[in-house]
Amino acid sequence: MRGIDSAYVSYHPDLAAPGAVATVGSFAELAVANGVPRLVLLSGRGEPEAELGEQAVRDAGADWTILRSTWFSQNFSEDYMLEAVLGGEVALPAGDVPEPFVDADDIADVAVAALAEDGHAGQVYELTGPRPLTFADAVEEIATATGREIRYVPVSIDEYKAALAEHGVPAEFVSLLTYLFTEVLDGRNAHRPTVSGAPSAASPGTSASTRGTPRPRASGMPATGRERNGPPRTGVAEPGERRADHVPRDRRADRR
Repeated sequence: MRGIDSAYVSYHPDLAAPGAVATVGSFAELAVANGVPRLVLLSGRGEPEAELGEQAVRDAGADWTILRSTWFSQNFSEDYMLEAVLGGEVALPAGDVPEPFVDADDIADVAVAALAEDGHAGQVYELTGPRPLTFADAVEEIATATGREIRYVPVSIDEYKAALAEHGVPAEFVSLLTYLFTEVLDGRNAHRPTVSGAPSAASPGTSASTRGTPRPRASGMPATGRERNGPPRTGVAEPGERRADHVPRDRRADRR
């Protein structure tokens, strides 16, 4: 780590997963001990368990910035929902709770700003997309944008867990997804964060709020330079096309 000025920290499959706090905390301590002065942590919006990982990074003594993200739009196009989207049926226990899905490219822009620019130490940024959508709404918009017949099918959490087990999903992933769909997706994140005095260069398609020390650049929100005002981006492959980033249904991970 010598010679490194900053590091981006992301724990797979989720910062709320068992073992995340110890691993992230150990890495943060190691980074600080080797002279890395700045750490930017990807966290989860509305996840009390993930906040324990945030505290571990704070305790390491680095200049920290925390990015609390909502659900990725790319889950529909590059992750565990892709196969279902291509198959024309997305069955989830998500009910009618809205979620302001965020584009991962926008998160990357904010992360780069926090890593490379001054003025973001000690800040917590909550990142969302332009408007809340239910999972059914998101699927409908993807169907419209792609010209495909794709339907959303609501299922119970027990039915979902049984389907995951049938496809050989590891028990720890089943537990994590159960937590996300039954606890985190309860409406606590249905709103977009309130931004006061946001810089004019900030993307109207990505919202952020800040907490912590007095904020530079009016709100202190990193400018993303991207506009994401439409439905979740899909980039869906054509039927039969294999993608390098495709995750088969039997290896579903988290929503981040």
